[in-house]
Amino acid sequence: MGGNKTQKVRQGEGSTSKGVTGILSEYAVPAVVDSIIGRTGARGEVTQVKCRVLQGRDQGKTMRRNVKGPVRKRDILMLRETQIEARRIKQKVSKGVFS
Repeated sequence: MGGNKTQKVRQGEGSTSKGVTGILSEYAVPAVVDSIIGRTGARGEVTQVKCRVLQGRDQGKTMRRNVKGPVRKRDILMLRETQIEARRIKQKVSKGVFS
């Protein structure tokens, strides 16, 4: 009895060659980098950028995103989602500013 259930589930999981390209074309949304805000991450390995969404439901929306790897102005990012925005980078407080 248990073997039949797992077998039926596995039949529906068949991977096809169109699966990968279908996901990219339907869910990835292009965005262009407008400006570079700064570096973040424990070792500064992540760059926070301001980008503008070019297609999709949120077309024209400007948002902050964290990007790992080399990035510069006018690069095109392929975003999986456009609803969640990155938190602002915390400004470093120099000694004696608030005293």
